[in-house]
Amino acid sequence: MTHILLSASAVLFYLAATSVIGLRLFRPNETWVPSRDLALSLGFAGLILHTWLLWNSIFSQVGLNLAFFNALALTSWTVITLLLVSSLTKPVENLGLILLPVAAVTLVLESAFGEVAFLSATASWPLKLHVLLSMLAYSLLTLAAVQAILLAIQDNHLRNRHASSFVRGLPPLQTMESLLFEMIAAGFVLLTLALLSGFAFLQNMFAQHLVHKTVLSTLAWVVFGSLLLGRFRYGWRGRTAITWTLSGFLILILAYFGSKIVIEFILPR
Repeated sequence: MTHILLSASAVLFYLAATSVIGLRLFRPNETWVPSRDLALSLGFAGLILHTWLLWNSIFSQVGLNLAFFNALALTSWTVITLLLVSSLTKPVENLGLILLPVAAVTLVLESAFGEVAFLSATASWPLKLHVLLSMLAYSLLTLAAVQAILLAIQDNHLRNRHASSFVRGLPPLQTMESLLFEMIAAGFVLLTLALLSGFAFLQNMFAQHLVHKTVLSTLAWVVFGSLLLGRFRYGWRGRTAITWTLSGFLILILAYFGSKIVIEFILPR
């Protein structure tokens, strides 16, 4: 019962923060516009409860419970943590308009469909390092994908000369693109380290239950690496950058969560 109450409270805080961000973007000329600090405060309140929930449901003496919905909630926690911390110094809080409701949904799913799939407490440190690096890489590149979606909306509105209040509330296009490539570069470095740690320390990255994850993660790495190279050498930007970012992100999601769906839900049947 306590778990459900904490989850419901975290969901409410996340949705309240989303509402504040939405009001700031879509109703900037109202008599009273809620402050940016209010949005961040509500977001951090939800994050604190989210942290408490994960600590109770994932960590135990037996090991880490990284069943599908737990892993989903852990990934959303990492994404929201990176988003809120980054928002303290950069204008990226508007990404919360998409990410905060998604995090709320993952908490509902984790509470409703919690399963058990332990990463043993005796697991080697290289395996734990690989899992940590992978989580951070997926989370940063998730932020980049949402940034790309907002950039696509902004680019489309500007091309059609339809500057809505939503678009006017976003940072300038050049700033949005710079933030996008900063996220991609950081995520690419972490993804590189995750793959290297897997190949260096894990016994067989091409074992039957890992081969699709390895191949798809490597393909995503190639996509993001090609995008960064294209940006550096040919000045790729705009729709080209958006397309490559979203393509790499979809491949990466298939690599991780597609693998867990197959292993935990399809194969057991």
